[in-house]
Amino acid sequence: MRPTLLALAAALLAATPAMAQRNLEDVTIEAVEAAPGVHVLYGAGGNMALAHGPDAIFLIDDQFAPLSEKITAKVRELTGGSVRFLLNTHWHGDHTGGNEAFGKAGTLIFAHDNVRVRMSSEQRRDQRVTPPSPATALPVVTFDSRGSFHINGDTVRAVHVPHAHTDGDVLIYFEKADVLHMGDTFFDATARTFPFIDLASGGSAKGAIAAIDKGLSLAGPNTRVIPGHGKLTNRDGLVAYRALLADVVSKVESMLAAGKSKEAVVAAKPAAAYEEARGGGFVSGDAFVGTVYDSLKAGAPAHHAH
Repeated sequence: MRPTLLALAAALLAATPAMAQRNLEDVTIEAVEAAPGVHVLYGAGGNMALAHGPDAIFLIDDQFAPLSEKITAKVRELTGGSVRFLLNTHWHGDHTGGNEAFGKAGTLIFAHDNVRVRMSSEQRRDQRVTPPSPATALPVVTFDSRGSFHINGDTVRAVHVPHAHTDGDVLIYFEKADVLHMGDTFFDATARTFPFIDLASGGSAKGAIAAIDKGLSLAGPNTRVIPGHGKLTNRDGLVAYRALLADVVSKVESMLAAGKSKEAVVAAKPAAAYEEARGGGFVSGDAFVGTVYDSLKAGAPAHHAH
């Protein structure tokens, strides 16, 4: 089952954890092989990656807390074992909700420095408040600009992209397997939604483009690309996404320079060309344009690792 827009909206917009847990009873965790030893796992919320081999089982992201047992069962079905290492692409609950269960089970959790900072403190976005996560859910090992895992005969690079979807995003590239997990810096068109840039969590419009550029620098012609939401794709998917971001940012920037108000910019529909492919999702074209306007008007966020 593809990640549903309902579950995605619940994840990103929920005011309470209970709201994010609705309609998860019928979710099935499905696996698609991205490369030998690496699968993408679909459920509800952010896409996961599962790497397994002679050294250990390595999971990227873990969706919602109520799905932890189903995820653990799917991992056991595919590998015969349990997760030893877990890496979060960023702090949002549809990517870290399972941390507590995996942490209690003895899994070692990794993430960027800012993920631990945000998970360990109350977070506010508009009127929505996310309370601090339990200590067992927090990343135990954190890093600043990059980290590397030498595991199962592969080298896995985790590269921080500052102020993209959030201020704690990492791209994860399996060098030998040639698989790239972009986290929520990339919403493939199959997710049927416009990009979500979380300004309250340190995201920015221009940083979102820079993150795709970093992904393109890592991806080769045969790289399998896992988006945060949507189906497994390739370098062409990243190119198309960058074109969307660059087009809308450029149009909004021109209107902003001409002194147009946010209302006028949104009314001009600079994202109209993408409505057919991405309209109807939890982030509308107008909401995306409004976020781009706010981001550009605020200017580039100061970059600092906590």
